[in-house]
Amino acid sequence: MKQEKRLQRWMKEFLSERRLNPNNWYYIKNTPEELVILHRHSLKPRVIKKERIRKGA
Repeated sequence: MKQEKRLQRWMKEFLSERRLNPNNWYYIKNTPEELVILHRHSLKPRVIKKERIRKGA
């Protein structure tokens, strides 16, 4: 398993918008399409798809 990392500020805001408590999560992988996070206590991973932000729309 990869080493988990602390969340960055934008990731905390991203998780809060999805009604997840950022204090309970680490992140494992961050790609342009998805964010893979790991729960601190249960160690269960979760994949969250990122929506594309359309410029000028």
